[in-house]
Amino acid sequence: MDAAGVPMMAGFDVAVVGSGIVGLGAALAAVDRGLSVVVIDRASEPSGASVRNFGHLCFTPQDGLAREFALASREIWLRLAADAGVWLRESGTVVLARHPDELAVLTEFARACGTSPAFAHEPGPARPEVELLGAAQVDALVPVAARSAGGAFLPWDLQVNPRQAAGALAAYLARRGVEFRLRTAVTGVRGGLVSTTRGAVSAGTVIVAVNHDIDQLYPDVAERAGIRRCGLDMLRVDAGLRAPLPAPLLTGWSLLRYGAFASLPAAAALRERLRRDFPELAALDLNQMYTQLPDGSLIVGDTHYRGESVVPFQNEASFDALLRLTGELFGVPRPRVLERWQGVYASGINDFLIDRPEPGVHLLAATTGIGMTTGLGLAERVIGGVYGVALSTSLKGSS
Repeated sequence: MDAAGVPMMAGFDVAVVGSGIVGLGAALAAVDRGLSVVVIDRASEPSGASVRNFGHLCFTPQDGLAREFALASREIWLRLAADAGVWLRESGTVVLARHPDELAVLTEFARACGTSPAFAHEPGPARPEVELLGAAQVDALVPVAARSAGGAFLPWDLQVNPRQAAGALAAYLARRGVEFRLRTAVTGVRGGLVSTTRGAVSAGTVIVAVNHDIDQLYPDVAERAGIRRCGLDMLRVDAGLRAPLPAPLLTGWSLLRYGAFASLPAAAALRERLRRDFPELAALDLNQMYTQLPDGSLIVGDTHYRGESVVPFQNEASFDALLRLTGELFGVPRPRVLERWQGVYASGINDFLIDRPEPGVHLLAATTGIGMTTGLGLAERVIGGVYGVALSTSLKGSS
């Protein structure tokens, strides 16, 4: 019992609140260092942003701190494919340009990447970060019917199955001795102590990785960081494509969403044209992109809307727009809808929330919808900083 008479669970080196990708990444980084770890979550299985996404690990067009975390995440994802049975494709990304201003952004981006790719340490033949494609090359690579002005291939990006990845990682961590306390709500956190609906947990370090629900435990921090909820409209469809997608597919709308694209001077003209010519799509804050799951179905999305809370009522006009665009792009009749869902993730002033409200407590979140791409690297950086140990590749993956 603690001083208040609440039953105490056994002590751990690290307690992680939240079992999304960032939380699981923190558990992985801790167990890699030989630490005892407990993961606490009010859900019975991953059901939040870590499963409601494209599974697209879009490392190449990140910038700033997001790029640092993305590069670290890539190494960890590759390791998890081998060690944890995470389904992963070393697919790269295809970016389709349907207008000269979209191709101008890609050309400027390729020039900015230069001849010293960040992935130069990777085994195998050297490849640039961006390979520009002509219209004929794009037409041969992806089964689109829309006229192409060219495009680009980003060879270092990866793809996972979002419905399998978090569960496979959690199972791997459990095999390595991480304890999971599921269906257990956290009611408060103090240095060294996590209060839950099933008793208190003591730990030397507490990692709070609850995405947008950070305002439930640390409302002042959430308000200071401008954390709101971003809702997404997404679909899984049978599109009847004439050939499989070889890689995740981005469009001109995607070029306005990733930092290294959107910050380029050429992106200003693209943004102005899309907003002028397609105001109804701009109002949806559209990212028109696609990934193909192992069963052949397509994940289609997505729209974005923000608020302190996200109402559960999704506007059918958003889905109509996504389906119309998909049919036009691939030259198919209206795709058959298999599933619809609403994603929700934290949206903030900066790309990440990294806070230490008191000794021994660390708050982590990706706050621009790039948690799958950067979350493992974020968690590794924070745990490594706390324990002062950066793992070499040779030390990783012991089970």
